[in-house]
Amino acid sequence: MWVSRISSLGFQAFRLLTQGQVAIVPRNYDIRRTSAGGIQSLLWPQQKHQYFCTTAATNSSYNEDEEMQMVNVTFVEKDGTEVHAEVPVGTNMLEAAHSVDVELEGACEGSCACSTCHVIVMDMSYYNKLPDPMDEEYDMLDLAFGLTKTSRLGCQIEATPEIDGIRFALPVTRLTP
Repeated sequence: MWVSRISSLGFQAFRLLTQGQVAIVPRNYDIRRTSAGGIQSLLWPQQKHQYFCTTAATNSSYNEDEEMQMVNVTFVEKDGTEVHAEVPVGTNMLEAAHSVDVELEGACEGSCACSTCHVIVMDMSYYNKLPDPMDEEYDMLDLAFGLTKTSRLGCQIEATPEIDGIRFALPVTRLTP
């Protein structure tokens, strides 16, 4: 953030200001001077960025008195090692994998813009309990290596009580000689 603010002011002007020399400063910057006329501080303008979230602020089914419900998930790594995770309801499987150090990449950070978090649901009955993939997920799965009938993107699978005990296989990305 400092870099953008300094660059908008201009490095030369900033240096002159900090040395107590005169410089042209944009109108929205506030300069505090000492009694001797030197520069005491330079106040940056308030940021006008506003952040918003499109998800609901409260969950009517969540009661603060209740203990957070957890879901058991198992990841089967490429070498056959099983890694168990216990994750809170609402966590996506990409986050669940990262919480137990499973190497599931997620290059787009869960925005459904890549296929690097491709997982394979190992049991068809659990696959059928999952919500149907959206068109964006289908588009990204088309780019995934080792696609199967039960392939999904980990970032798009949310932990729910219905999928407690689900098992995911990580696809083999390359052939071994």
